[in-house]
Amino acid sequence: MAKKPGELTPMMQQYHKFKTENPGVLLLFRCGDFYETYQEDAELAARLLGITLTRRNNGASAGDLMAGFPYHALDTYLPRLVRKGCRVAICEQLEDPKKTTKLVKRGITELVTPGVAMQDNVLQTKENNFLAAIYAFRGTVGVALLDISTGEFMCGEGGYDYVQKVIDDFQPKELLYDKTHEREFMEHFSMRMCTYGLDDWMFALTTAEQKLKKHFGVKTMKGFGIDHLKNGISAAGAIMQYLEITHHRQISHITTIQRIETDRFVRLDNFTVRSLELLQPMAHDGIALLEVIDRTATAMGGRMLRRWLTFPLKDVKQIEGRHNIVEYYFRNPEFREIVDEQLHRIADLERIISKVSTNRVNPREIRQLMEALDAVQRLKYSCAHTDNADLILAAERMNPCTEMKERIRREIVADPPLLIAKGGMIAAGVNAELDELRSMHHDSTSYLLKMQQREAQRTGIASLKVGYNNVFGYYLEVRNTYKDNVPEEWVRKQTLTSAERYITPELKEYEQKILSAEQKIQEIEEALFFRLVEDCKLLINDVQQNAVLVAQLDCLLSFALISLEN
Repeated sequence: MAKKPGELTPMMQQYHKFKTENPGVLLLFRCGDFYETYQEDAELAARLLGITLTRRNNGASAGDLMAGFPYHALDTYLPRLVRKGCRVAICEQLEDPKKTTKLVKRGITELVTPGVAMQDNVLQTKENNFLAAIYAFRGTVGVALLDISTGEFMCGEGGYDYVQKVIDDFQPKELLYDKTHEREFMEHFSMRMCTYGLDDWMFALTTAEQKLKKHFGVKTMKGFGIDHLKNGISAAGAIMQYLEITHHRQISHITTIQRIETDRFVRLDNFTVRSLELLQPMAHDGIALLEVIDRTATAMGGRMLRRWLTFPLKDVKQIEGRHNIVEYYFRNPEFREIVDEQLHRIADLERIISKVSTNRVNPREIRQLMEALDAVQRLKYSCAHTDNADLILAAERMNPCTEMKERIRREIVADPPLLIAKGGMIAAGVNAELDELRSMHHDSTSYLLKMQQREAQRTGIASLKVGYNNVFGYYLEVRNTYKDNVPEEWVRKQTLTSAERYITPELKEYEQKILSAEQKIQEIEEALFFRLVEDCKLLINDVQQNAVLVAQLDCLLSFALISLEN
């Protein structure tokens, strides 16, 4: 039985406040070097993660169930919880516990759910991670889909059969619905995926339109070709509301919304997709068609091939266009090898630029962005020098963002660390103060030795030594034999049996520089890195377009390689 707030310790009152404000979530509560869970959350976490279930042994909450894990193991345990359908709120310490005598300020920094996950170890490389929303009104059902990890956003509307087909085709990881119509929702849609009910006001058309117009910076939705899809817009608006309540507010990589164009494709119902074993085999030891034909080199290509397989084209001209590029690959081995080589240099451009938008990108991924843009530049040149009209058009649309590419090459070291906190990511020559601090930090021993030699020569104290202890910091030690040679400006700090220890203004100033250098280095590196990330945000549209073009080249090369093999 839960205790009354008055009986709880201040920390547990804080915990219960966050639990009350975020119903239905598993709360990971940062406490020192651990993320802790309590009561029913602790039972669930212990069961799903296989960690020890114990009890609190202090304070007014002694005896409450508790389970936790070290903070550095978050990347190990969080994906397990999300994959099992949990909605997880991460509550961080927002101030240094050492710098306050009061209760540490805490806050929810992220709410991770199956449909809005952005962590690499939660996402499948060659699969989209869609969040879907459904809204039915006056016999028409609107549906919207968003993959926050790539920025793809689309909506459509039709009958329940149409929406079920969309759900089957895109296989969202989480489905949002209007909880005032829960019974109707349950009647029409299976509960195989994670679902979450929202308040009806989140689907209100006026609110939804305002939300979308504000995000895209437009006065009307006509330019997206969806202005007539009122229920689809309501569903899309609900997704935008959900991003806000799950603390996903940096979403500049969601640059457009488009209509789900089912009329351009051959309609394959779920039974057909399953029977033809397009994506998954029916037998335990079987092989699906996707596995047979997927020779894609990039994550974007893998996701696009999966989409192509479940949405076969109707337009003969588009089909012939694909065939012509496959034939060009087939008949031009040199071009094929160049494209293959460059594709293998390209990391997941879509997800990297999404991380740039949300400030989640790490130094290694920024360097991967540079490498990918370099490969795009070479692909652009190769495609431009073919006699295939579609490849020439693709070359014209590619933008290798040369200026930013070269800036990353100059500013980020060739082999940067994975974590920003590790430091050492900014190259030499980028910032004079940083170079000076690094030199000081690395060469402090050499500097002190030179100071010792210089002062010994100046004062005639042959036995002069520079030392360090935790009480006085750096000091100059003079044996009693030479104490008459000590200059007046030196300040005595300690008397030993056979020697005296002194400090000088120069020594104290240098000590302060050395001790603060590491922190200052970190601050400058982080500032330079995030300034670079901020400027990379200007490339979001170009990089997303590059990703689509690269994915198309990759899919068609995959077809060519299969053709060659067979």
